[in-house]
Amino acid sequence: MRKEGRSAEDILTELEQGQRREPSVHDGRLFGLVYPSSRPDLEELIAEVTRRYLFGNALNPFKFTELAALERQVIAAVGALVNVPQGGGGTMTSGGTESILMSMLVNRERARARGIDRPQILAPVSAHPAYAKAAHYFGMELVHFPLDSGYRADVLAAAPLVTPATAVVVASAFSYPYGTMDPVSSLATLAAEHGIGCHVDACIGGFVLPFLEQLGRDVPPWDFRVDGVTEISADVHKYGYCPKGASVILHRDPDWFGHQVFLYDDWPSGLYGSPAMAGARPAAPIAAAWAAINYLGVEGYTEMMRGLMETVAKVRSGIEELPGLEVVGDPIGPVLAFRSDRVDLFAVADVMDDRGWNLNRNTSPPGLHVMLSPAHADVADELLADLRFAVAHHGESRGTEARYS
Repeated sequence: MRKEGRSAEDILTELEQGQRREPSVHDGRLFGLVYPSSRPDLEELIAEVTRRYLFGNALNPFKFTELAALERQVIAAVGALVNVPQGGGGTMTSGGTESILMSMLVNRERARARGIDRPQILAPVSAHPAYAKAAHYFGMELVHFPLDSGYRADVLAAAPLVTPATAVVVASAFSYPYGTMDPVSSLATLAAEHGIGCHVDACIGGFVLPFLEQLGRDVPPWDFRVDGVTEISADVHKYGYCPKGASVILHRDPDWFGHQVFLYDDWPSGLYGSPAMAGARPAAPIAAAWAAINYLGVEGYTEMMRGLMETVAKVRSGIEELPGLEVVGDPIGPVLAFRSDRVDLFAVADVMDDRGWNLNRNTSPPGLHVMLSPAHADVADELLADLRFAVAHHGESRGTEARYS
C-alpha cells in the first residue's frame, strides 16, 4: 500500500488503460463469461440501481427488510419460470457454482441422515465442474457416466451406477460444453425409483428455456413439472441480463431447504444465520436482478430471446456451410459447439484470436465453442466472414489450451 493516496483521475486513468488490454464486455467478441444485452435502457437502469445499493449488505434480513423482500421476489419470479410447486423455494446465491454447491450440500446431508458416510454424486461427463468442486469441499464422491451419440447424458449407462451411496442424479438443461438437453424426465425417473434427489442444472437454461417455450419452440420436459426433479439452479446473471453474481437455487420440498441453512449461536453476539456459503452478501446483485426481472417481464425476455435465436440460426447456418465443419449434437439454445475431422479447429481459433475474437476451445471432441448473446447480432456477419477466412488460411496450431477459467 502506498504511503500517500493517489488522485481519482490517476486511478481512473490506470484502470482505463488496463481495461483496454482486456476484451470488451460489450463489443460482441467474447462468447461466454459475460452476457451483454445490447439494451442501453436496461443497462442504464441497472447501473443506477447498482449505485443505490453499492454498499448494502444482505447478511441480516431483519435490518434490511426491504432488501430481503426484493430477494424473495426474485426467488418467486424464478420459481414461477421453472414451475416450482407451492411450498417449494430457495435462496439467491453468488452464481451457478454456489447454487450447485448448496444443492449438493443438501443431498449430502440427506444421505448422511440415512447413514451414508461418503455420498455419491452421479453426473454425466458434460456436467459443470462445480459438481467436482462440491465433492471436493463436502467429502462426497463424483461418479461420472458417459454421453450418448447425441452428446446427452446416457441414462442406460447411468442406471447400473446407482448404488446405496448415491445421493443425487444430475441433469443439465442444457449443458455448457454442447448446449444439448439431457433427458431430464428419464434421469428424474431413475432418481425417484431409488428415492434420491435429481438436480437439474439450468444455470444457463433457466432464463432461456421458458422463453423458447413462449416462442412456441419444442422444449423437452425439464423443470419442476417433471416428477422426480427435486432441485433446480438458474442464473439471473446469464440470460437474465443482470450483473454478476445473481443465481437462484430452488427446492421442490421446503424441508430440503432446511439442510442448506447454517445457524449458530455459540458465541457472544447472538444468532448467526446464513442460507448459503457467504456471510456478508452484496446487496447490489439482488437489487439489480429484481430490477431486470421487473423491467423486462415475460414479454421483454421473450422478445429478446426471439432476436437472439435469429442470431443463433444465422451463426449455426454459417458454421454448417463451411466445408468439413459440423455442429456437435443438437443444441437447443444459444450455445453451439462445432468439430471437424478435416480442419484443425485449434489452428482456426489461433487465427480468430489474432483477429480479435475470443472463441472457446473444447477438448472432447476437439473443436470450438460459442455462447451467443444479443450483442452478437451486430457482429455475426463479421464473425462468419473471419471464420471462413480462418478455415481457409490457418497454419499449424500454436497449442493454446482449452480453458474455461
